[in-house]
Amino acid sequence: MKRKYFMLGSLHVPLIFLHHHEDVSGFTDFVKTVNPSKYPEDIFLARIWFLSFNCSDIESDCVTWDNCVHEASLDCLPGHVLDMTMSGHSYDIYNAVYAVAQALHEMLLHQTEVQIMGNRKGTLTSPAQLLHFLKNIQFHNSVGQQVILDEKRKLEPEYDILNIWNFPEGLELEVKVGKFSPYALRGNQLSLSEEMVQWSIGTIRTPHSVCSETCGPGFRKSPQEEKATCCFDCTPCPQNAIANGTDMDQCVKCADHQYANTQRNKCLMRTASFLAFGNPLGMALACMALCFSMLTAAVLGIFAKHQDTAIVKANNRTLSYILLISLIFCFLCSLLFIGRPNTVTCRLQHITFGIVFTVAVSTVLAKTVTVVLAFKATSPGRRIRWLLVSGAPNFIIPICTLIQVTLCGFWLGTSPPFVDTDTYSEHGHIIILCNKGSFTAFYCVLGYLGSLALASFTVAFLARNLPDTFNEAKFLTFSMLVFCSVWLTFLPVYHSAKGKVMVVVEVFSILASGAGLLGCIFAPKCYNILLMSNRNSLHDFRDKKRTRRN
Repeated sequence: MKRKYFMLGSLHVPLIFLHHHEDVSGFTDFVKTVNPSKYPEDIFLARIWFLSFNCSDIESDCVTWDNCVHEASLDCLPGHVLDMTMSGHSYDIYNAVYAVAQALHEMLLHQTEVQIMGNRKGTLTSPAQLLHFLKNIQFHNSVGQQVILDEKRKLEPEYDILNIWNFPEGLELEVKVGKFSPYALRGNQLSLSEEMVQWSIGTIRTPHSVCSETCGPGFRKSPQEEKATCCFDCTPCPQNAIANGTDMDQCVKCADHQYANTQRNKCLMRTASFLAFGNPLGMALACMALCFSMLTAAVLGIFAKHQDTAIVKANNRTLSYILLISLIFCFLCSLLFIGRPNTVTCRLQHITFGIVFTVAVSTVLAKTVTVVLAFKATSPGRRIRWLLVSGAPNFIIPICTLIQVTLCGFWLGTSPPFVDTDTYSEHGHIIILCNKGSFTAFYCVLGYLGSLALASFTVAFLARNLPDTFNEAKFLTFSMLVFCSVWLTFLPVYHSAKGKVMVVVEVFSILASGAGLLGCIFAPKCYNILLMSNRNSLHDFRDKKRTRRN
């Protein structure tokens, strides 16, 4: 025999919510003993008896109680045909009947009191009067539950959650699988035994009520076009945004001082980051700056000790002293870029850098012009000799420096540098750095310095082959070539760098350009002063020249 399976409502009505009630005492015993002979006026009971116990006469098809089984009882019927316990609807009818009876009792008592007090005759009962008493009725039924019919005063109901278990041949059984109580502790109002729920035949797995999987933490729902609202895609939260729940419509952006973790379900605190002296890279750059400054001071000491030698005199020792002192400050100004930035250091960084490098480059320009004037002045009839004797090239330094100071003053007066933060360059870090304020002013300072360097390189290149024994034009040409190369390389690298790398690139460019000036200009001179002393005397050079002629 082929089995028949039935699912009440299929998967669309898997659970039933009914008002919670206790079993009424004596109801089951009453159902067991009831029969049509006791209540002949109950047509519903007669119909159940007729259908259940086959009381009709085969020949006449008339209902006769003699044809029924005398020992028959509703208790004999299967549970799926007639449930012996009181259902939720029957319980509501039970309370309604008692409420009407209670209201009628209260109304009759009230009418009796009115008649006694006023000696009036009895009045007829009207539905409006009964409704008034029904709204105000309040009592406890036989199972101890409070009954209130007024919607405004009625307590919130408790619900039993029933699940229909299906069996072969269409047999069904209502099973209590949970409960909802509004009076329970918050979070415990709903209790459900999922393992008892029968969603389909042979399985207890909970079916999905939507067409898309649940979006977990770190993802947000993105609706699919031209589809139902239950169909969506799970899109990862953008950078620095989180979703700490399931099926969230929008991601929440973390604050600036926070960042999203890898799973993007929690905001974490950022750690402050900057090029510190304790950092290995910061320590290395600081050591390089100190070493170069001490080396420059040593060269200055060598020049001061041998100030009366031919090389020192021929290369204008005053300008050499100025250049060496300015290079010391060039190396030391790089220390302003290392450490935690503050308002003072941010304003001093580029202002000091621009001024001291302007002094250094303008000194190189003055030295180059001095070489050119010295050669031109040796020719007879030249009127520019007085320029060399008067020291006119030395005025190049204050004039060029004054222009740079004016540019820096305008920068500080309009839009000075300030302390800023970068929350995007490094994940999990908030980089503290100096904002230049006005990039136009910054590039004006850098561009003016570059124009001085280009002018110095041009003049030195033109004077590189002048026939002079102590001509340093070649060394000046190489020094400015290195200087210009460093800063031309600096621009694209600086613009492509982010965060602390920008500061590292700037410090390295300062040290590299300063080292280029120091090495190209003064290394050959120190070599001749310390190791080739015979070339550092004009008297020895003349004797050597006479010997070659003989």
